[in-house]
Amino acid sequence: MLSFDGVRKSFGGRRVLDDLTFDVRPGELFGFCGANGAGKTTAMRIALGVVGADAGAVRWNGAEVDAHSRRLFGYMPEERGLYAKMTPLDQLVYFARLSGVRPREARRRAAEWIERLGVVAGPKDHVEKLSLGNQQKVQLIAALIHDPAVLVLDEPFSGLDPVAVDAMAGVLLQCAREGVPVVFSSHQLELVERLCHRVGILRGGRLVAEGTVSELRRAAGPSRVRISVRDVSPAWARSLTGARVLAEEDGLTVLELESDRAAQDILATAQAAGRVEFFGRQEAGLGDIFREAVGA
Repeated sequence: MLSFDGVRKSFGGRRVLDDLTFDVRPGELFGFCGANGAGKTTAMRIALGVVGADAGAVRWNGAEVDAHSRRLFGYMPEERGLYAKMTPLDQLVYFARLSGVRPREARRRAAEWIERLGVVAGPKDHVEKLSLGNQQKVQLIAALIHDPAVLVLDEPFSGLDPVAVDAMAGVLLQCAREGVPVVFSSHQLELVERLCHRVGILRGGRLVAEGTVSELRRAAGPSRVRISVRDVSPAWARSLTGARVLAEEDGLTVLELESDRAAQDILATAQAAGRVEFFGRQEAGLGDIFREAVGA
């Protein structure tokens, strides 16, 4: 298990991380979300030893992460750390060799990953000639090629087309099925919602929300319903008790409920007042939860 335990960090008197504490369990995809400048990248750099923490620690299976245990990590930085004048194959073999993989095995793995992720490159094409999406794939392979025990990925889906997103998502899900803890940051909240077992939302260096998407929805506040009623006064819902009108447009009304029981009362009232064409719950998406958590 990867654990952030009370991690604090300041730059020039500005607190960037403030008592950051969370766990990423074996076989779990953990989505790490926050606005620009919230501290996500700093947290990941501390985990990899690129930046030192002012207080607290990052632990792997209970022990503080050190140079030895970091060799077990796969890390993908947001800024591409690739050598522009090397071919993808030679570069990936080089990274694998740095992690202790034997030459023949390193070349086999590199070629296999290039084919699996569909990296489009000629045999003599340097990385600088690749599209941004293909560079992103090479960057991910560099994090995976030594079969890491834990993955820390900063914006891994940035710049990818939908097909490449699906391919990369499949790789991360496979890693999780094999028991690897995976933490990744992303501004693509629909992807985080679709893929992740748990989500943490960072604001001003502090974790302000954490849990499964279902748990975050329950904590987000009152539930909502959408209802369409015909042959009724346009403002029929404004006199309802147990609900507040959030939106009304073209016969469709969105209501915020005081309780689950209120939904049944509203449906009965609507049926008595007119012809109900649609009635359903409207669950908050991760984007709604995020905006509420960060005060946007």
